[in-house]
Amino acid sequence: MGINSPASQNERMKKALVLLSMLAMAAPAHADITHKISSSVQLTVDASASQATRLGSTYSVSGSNLTVTTPGGLGTLSSGSAVDYTATSYTAPSTGTYSFSESFIEDAIPTGTTVSSGVVGTLPAFGSVTTTAGGVAGALAGTIDSTHTIGLTAGGSGTSATGQFVSEITVK
Repeated sequence: MGINSPASQNERMKKALVLLSMLAMAAPAHADITHKISSSVQLTVDASASQATRLGSTYSVSGSNLTVTTPGGLGTLSSGSAVDYTATSYTAPSTGTYSFSESFIEDAIPTGTTVSSGVVGTLPAFGSVTTTAGGVAGALAGTIDSTHTIGLTAGGSGTSATGQFVSEITVK
């Protein structure tokens, strides 16, 4: 049998057909791959705060079986000063029982709150006060280098440092 004989041509044709059918059956592989890398550092220093509620200044007096010579009471109130308070004067009876009660609550108006270096040095002088000292940064620091190495340095009180490295791979 020669190279151009019908049997050899059939043989080549069969081999080519088998090769073509194998190529036709093999579907190409498609895959979308996404790789995301992120690093972050968050540094926080707490703020100082002060919340005050005025209760108001009050004066009260009560008594029995006595003579009031000068009534007491509250005077005027101005910023940064005390209320003018006058005590009640009375004369007790020479014999017998008597009762007397006097009370005074001052809720003065302060000059204000001052915050310096995260510290509240002057507190408001109201009846109900909640004060939170602020943080002090001190040596607080955070770094990220090109290899995603995170470095955190602690700060003073009222601070926080958070470092995060995220690697995400998505295959569709």
